[in-house]
Amino acid sequence: MSETAVDSNFNVKIEDLLEAGLHFGHQAKRWNPKMKRFIYDERKGIYIIDLAKTLACLEEARRFVYEVVASGKKILMVGTKKQARDIIREVAERLGQPYVTFRWLGGTLTNHQTIRSSVSRMRNLEAMEKDGTFSRLSKKEVSRLRRQLEKLRRNLEGIADMEQLPGAVFVVDTNREAIAVAEARRLGIPVVAIVDTNSDPDMVDYPIPGNDDAIRSIRLVVNVLASAIESALKEHERREAARAAEEKERERRAEEIRRQREEAEKKARAAVLEKVKKARQGTSPGGESAAAEEDSEAAGAAEGAGNRGVVKESENG
Repeated sequence: MSETAVDSNFNVKIEDLLEAGLHFGHQAKRWNPKMKRFIYDERKGIYIIDLAKTLACLEEARRFVYEVVASGKKILMVGTKKQARDIIREVAERLGQPYVTFRWLGGTLTNHQTIRSSVSRMRNLEAMEKDGTFSRLSKKEVSRLRRQLEKLRRNLEGIADMEQLPGAVFVVDTNREAIAVAEARRLGIPVVAIVDTNSDPDMVDYPIPGNDDAIRSIRLVVNVLASAIESALKEHERREAARAAEEKERERRAEEIRRQREEAEKKARAAVLEKVKKARQGTSPGGESAAAEEDSEAAGAAEGAGNRGVVKESENG
């Protein structure tokens, strides 16, 4: 089902990539030799990217992003260059994914606890601003705290709700976001990225060769991945509903087994008491002791038989 869902929404063609300008690389003198396998030709000193390979890589990256999100994990979207900021922020906020669009703080991934402490500080300042604490402080102190809050918001607003490490990181321009890529690789977090002709594709798990400077090319790639995330969120919701239904069914069956066990034990006790009653009525005073011992053994046997019956019913169920 998931594979069908992710395939059905992928209708991007090479013509779309061409129109978005994804084929334009950097000047030939500014290239990374490791990108050679993705280069189609050189025109007027500019490398031209092979869009057939771009399309294949984009589809592979889309499938991967889909599976990550469908499993319940997040995609951390990183794009601090001017051309990518608004695109990344809009998509990430709409789909509930963490993002970084201003500046990557060293340790965002590798020193996660320190980042959470900074987020906590930001939340405290926001609370002080709302509850009137600022009004009781001096103007100088309030000004200082507001500057601090603004800085924290600028750097942390996109990752404030990222309680756990993401399932993957998406990057626009791996050269500019080299620290983010390095931190992700250090922690074994897969990286999906647009890699231009001056980038090292070996640093990325799912490279998407293409122009990482043009707004239209960035928007196309981000929108394709956004479509995958949107479909995956629905799939995750479906999986969670199915998991909840299975858990409810397990609880129902456990309750049924418990009820059957109680009924079997109740019947066994009633049978023993009935047998004891009949034994006492038909036994002479001198033989009551022996009859009681026999009844006790019978009661034990009846109870054991009842338990075995319930266990067998449980196994069959």
